Amino acid sequence: MPSRILVIEDEPANIQTLSTVLKERGYQINIATNGRQGLEVLERIRPDLILLDIMMPEMDGFETCRRIKASTGLREIPIIFLTAKTDTADIVRGFELGAVDYVAKPFNAHELLARVNTHLTLDYLHRENERLLLNVLPASIANKLKQQAGIIAERFDDVSVLFADIVEFTPLSARLSPAELIESLNRVFSGFDELADDHKLEKIKTIGDGYMVAGGLIEQNADHLATMATMALAMHESVRKLNGEFGDLSLRIGLQVGSVIAGVIGIRKFIYDVWGDTVNTASRLESQGAPGCTHVSEMVFERLQGRFAFEARGTIELKGRGPMNTYFLRAPTA
Repeated sequence: MPSRILVIEDEPANIQTLSTVLKERGYQINIATNGRQGLEVLERIRPDLILLDIMMPEMDGFETCRRIKASTGLREIPIIFLTAKTDTADIVRGFELGAVDYVAKPFNAHELLARVNTHLTLDYLHRENERLLLNVLPASIANKLKQQAGIIAERFDDVSVLFADIVEFTPLSARLSPAELIESLNRVFSGFDELADDHKLEKIKTIGDGYMVAGGLIEQNADHLATMATMALAMHESVRKLNGEFGDLSLRIGLQVGSVIAGVIGIRKFIYDVWGDTVNTASRLESQGAPGCTHVSEMVFERLQGRFAFEARGTIELKGRGPMNTYFLRAPTA
């Protein structure tokens, strides 16, 4: 789709020239003849770039720029000042208000197009970098990482942690071609990603055929444990629906609740991760669980009994934890 440019300019001759030059390059154009009208246009459309004159009636370009940059939804749009005011003080003021460039009138069409293309490209690369960063980190953590140097680490006293693992994955990997194997994992984990988004839970990572998700970290939710239990049941159902395509798939899931340390580690290929006894116990519950089941601790059982049905498994020896009373989560009670 061609980029959209909003031209805020009051001189008819300049409007005509800009429209011709930009349309010949394939850009979509919107026109406003003063700052106030420009702000009204921005209530209806979000352009990819704004060409903004300074000397205009009703509201000048400086005030228009200030108001645009004060708006959360508009402040990231690149603004190029296009004006005859070329005093150093005016140029500095424009940059201080948040403009990305300054083109003097009368302008050269080739220079203007080059600057427009440069800033549209830079803006696209910036947004793409943001998208990739948000695929790796929660938004709040990404913002912290951009604003501060050093380790990012926090303690959370009440977090639910879920580990899921595909049962008999090794025989499955031997039976399928590499492309089929990756396709099956992608289908399974993409479904889990959608469930995590729907339930406002935080996917932490995938580890081979394992999947880890946490609740109560970024999205503050006092009922995160029940939400996680609901997601666990939905994950089993999601895998059952794929059995016809990829064979007899099933999950083992472990679920625990408690305190964790969360933060970002590494310099290259960094991730947002969680650590602590709660994480270790959830992992042990998964590995010593049963196919098609969600294995939970007594702490989870006590907090959710009455809202979900459970089956007592009895006392088992969890590696590194000793004997524990554990349960299988079965279904909501209502």
